[in-house]
Amino acid sequence: MKLTQAELAYFETFGYLCLPGCLSNEIEEITRRFEKIWDVHGGGHFGQEHDGKQRSALLPFIDIDEYLSSLIDHPRLDGIASSILGDDYNYTSSDGNFYVGDTGWHSDGYGLSKYTSIKMAMYLDPVGSESGCLRVIPGSHHVGDSFGDVLNKAVPSSKKANYEEIWGVTGRDIPSVHLNSKPGDLVVFNHSLKHASFGGGDKRRMFTINYQKRHDDKDIDDLKEDIGRMARFWPERAYGEVMINTATSARMRHLEQRLSNDSHLIDLVNKAKKEMKEPSRG
Repeated sequence: MKLTQAELAYFETFGYLCLPGCLSNEIEEITRRFEKIWDVHGGGHFGQEHDGKQRSALLPFIDIDEYLSSLIDHPRLDGIASSILGDDYNYTSSDGNFYVGDTGWHSDGYGLSKYTSIKMAMYLDPVGSESGCLRVIPGSHHVGDSFGDVLNKAVPSSKKANYEEIWGVTGRDIPSVHLNSKPGDLVVFNHSLKHASFGGGDKRRMFTINYQKRHDDKDIDDLKEDIGRMARFWPERAYGEVMINTATSARMRHLEQRLSNDSHLIDLVNKAKKEMKEPSRG
């Protein structure tokens, strides 16, 4: 169930794809499991009730539930990941979220690695232009391209945006495509793509699954550095126990490289715990 050549060309050119109804048969059970995980973990960030004032995030997420872990094996999701990243892609992480209000323009690591990484996002509530849907700037993922680099200079992160000073417009007014979504739809985008959302409520349910192209052996140090960036979320291994313990041989192909190179993560997590009051919210 791989992407068509046209879908792949669209993704490579514009940096994103919308796949309506991709998980419509599974969405009821996905939603039930999503809510169960949050109930077990106190209902919000770091075991506290979600207060509706700031984002609640949990990472790893699908890794702690057997059914959600099996989404890695789903023929459609596997087909998308393998089409873009190759059959030996790495599953990297997943996060579950209650989003609050606006999320400013940013990339999830513009040009951070030469190895392509992607995100699959699933919204569990209908979202539109004025209710928190994902907005994207097509083509902004091309690192080294003048368009992408100019955008990244103006918007290096959601907390360091200079677009009002440079262009005289607010984040809402930046030209973009609005990806309206309903439960069961799937949004896929390159981590370097500029994206944002505006007008969302105070408990917008969404979770993501992230993937990356497998690293060459000569670049293992780069892989370890990438794994180390997870430390701010306080996971002690690259994956949760349920994800690992229920893995088939087919799934393990997408886990083994990071599992074999995550021994340094625990020390980084212990250091982060001394410096942070709570795990990162994103």
